[in-house]
Order: sequence, then C-alpha cells, then structure tokens
Amino acid sequence: MTSERHLERMRRARDRAAERGLSGVLVSPSPDYRYLAGYDPPPLERLTLLAVRARADPVLLVPELEAPLARASPVGEAVEVVTWADGEDPYAAAARLVPPDGAFAVGERMWARHLLGLQAALPGARFEPAGSVLAPLRAVKDPDELELLGRAARAADAAFRRLVGERRLEGRREEEVADELGALLLEAGHESVAFTIVGSGPNGASPHHDPGSRTIRRGDAVVLDFGGRVGGYCSDITRTVTVGEPPPTVAEIHEVVREAQEAAFRAVRPGIPAAEVDRAARDVIAAAGYGERFVHRTGHGIGLEEHEEPYIVAGNDRPLEVGNCFSLEPGIYLPGAFGVRIEDIVTLTPDGPQRLNHAPRELLAVA
Repeated sequence: MTSERHLERMRRARDRAAERGLSGVLVSPSPDYRYLAGYDPPPLERLTLLAVRARADPVLLVPELEAPLARASPVGEAVEVVTWADGEDPYAAAARLVPPDGAFAVGERMWARHLLGLQAALPGARFEPAGSVLAPLRAVKDPDELELLGRAARAADAAFRRLVGERRLEGRREEEVADELGALLLEAGHESVAFTIVGSGPNGASPHHDPGSRTIRRGDAVVLDFGGRVGGYCSDITRTVTVGEPPPTVAEIHEVVREAQEAAFRAVRPGIPAAEVDRAARDVIAAAGYGERFVHRTGHGIGLEEHEEPYIVAGNDRPLEVGNCFSLEPGIYLPGAFGVRIEDIVTLTPDGPQRLNHAPRELLAVA
C-alpha cells in the first residue's frame, strides 16, 4: 500500500478524533499502528509511538535503534520521525510532542507501562480507548484490504480441500491433523499460521478446543477451524466433517447449522444492525430445539486481527456498512457427544453479501 493510502488513514483518524473533541490519537505497535503507519515494529519495553495530532502533522517517536526501520516504512519520508536514545525518558519526549492538557484516544493494545508513563508525563491530560476512533475506520475495508482477505480465504479453502481430499483422518491424533493443517496453509500461500483447531468426537463440543492426543475414530464428527495471514490480513474458516458415514443425529444438527448460517447470510444488507444478523441465525437454531447449545456470537469482524469490529452479536445495534468483512459461524455443541460449526468470511458489497470462502458447506464424509 502506498504512503498516500496511510496518510489518508491518518487524516481520517485525525478528523474523527477532532469530531469527538480529542487532541489526537496515540498508538504503539499493534494492528492499529500497522493500519495507520504501514509497518509493524516489534512491541517492546522501549516506547514506539505514533501521534496523530488534531492540530499538527502526525509524528513518529521511535527508539534511536528503530529509526532506520521507521524511515524505510511507507510513511517514513512523509511523517517526521523523532528519536530518543537509551537512557533518556521517552515519555518526556512524547509529552513535548502533544498538548500537555489534551484529551487523547490511546491504542487498546498499548502496554500498561507505556500508558502509565504517558499519564505521569502528562498529568493534565485525559486518556480514553481509541476504539471509538479507529474501529469504525478499520471496519470498512478498502479494495487493497479486500484483495488480501480474499487471497487469504482462497488459500484457506485450498488447505481444507487438500486435507479432506488427500489425507486420512481416521486413526490419527488431533494434534497431528492440526500440524498438517498448518503446513497446508503455508503451502497454499499463507505467510504464517495463526491457529488450527481440531476437535473430534466429544472434543468438538468445546468451541476453542486445543488439539490433543485423542485418536480420531470412525463415526466421529470433527470440527476443523483454522486460519493464518496473507499480507498481514487474516483467514478464518470452519468446517465440520465426519469420519465415515455420519450418524443421523450429526447429519440432522449439521443441517440445522447450515440453515442457520444461510439465514444469517441472507439477512446481511447495508444498514441492518449487526444484532439482527445474529438473531437470524439464532432463531433457526432455537426453532430446532438447540437454542441453549449455541453458546457464542454468530460472528466477528476480520482484517489485521482475527477478531475486530463489527461483532455479529446480540446487543450490537451498529448498522452494517458496505466494506465490512466478518465471519458467520453459528454452531451447536452437545457436551460429551460432539459439536458442529460452519464458518465463512463474508464481505458486504453494494449488491449485498458476498462469501469469500467457497469450500463445500455440506457435510462431508471423509476417510
């Protein structure tokens, strides 16, 4: 992405902060920082700080040893880079760059030691979470972001197809299959693996099961939930398969979950509150008698983080917008027996919702 794209993001953050009566936005290394500045320095005990100021140009404050990285970044030639040396007080340096009695939105991933240091150096200032400023900006993806999210989703689809088409699950440990899923993600084009959940049989009833030593058996339902990153942007997909022909109860519940996901997908449109999409999925599952077994929200936004705005959850009345990108992942979990979840990444276009994942959603019987 070009420096102009990141400068435009900073301008929008500045304007939104000013609308809220804030003096600026202060972010340290985090997805917010990468979104605004275009590079990803390590989060360390040494303070690195991007100050997007309401009444002045943005400025980067970095440790002296990080200056070459900052100046080589997409905004390094367009934004002033101020350095501080080991042995100096970085918080005093930061205080010289902003109004001493200002009100600042602070990145929600900022280390406590850095926020406490800023508070001590700016005793007259007020601080609040930056989510109200940055989350709505990050939630609306631009074409470059959607391209990367699409690439990530297609690579996740390819990994799933290879796993179920070329590999055997029966007789293997969950952790072995999880490792193989990670390798397939990398082979399909991911730069890194974020997570691989493999929950077989009763372990599938734990939505965030940590793959372990259980051996996958014939007749098991197996929840496969995995993702990684392409160009910094995330994939996240879930499919539930059975080893051999599915038991009738598994087939019945899988169809309920599939219908619930489809209902949520059909509900997506510009201006609809996120909670209404959650309700569309939940109503289908409740009508089938499994309402108490759907124990999580229907979805979450995705981008530079696996979980970000907008959250598809009861109580979230924020209207969906064109450019939003989020998961739809209803599930039913029967403790001691099995679980079923189906998840796709969806983006909202001017013509309605569009799935980024296209791996088969029907119940597959695998070897």
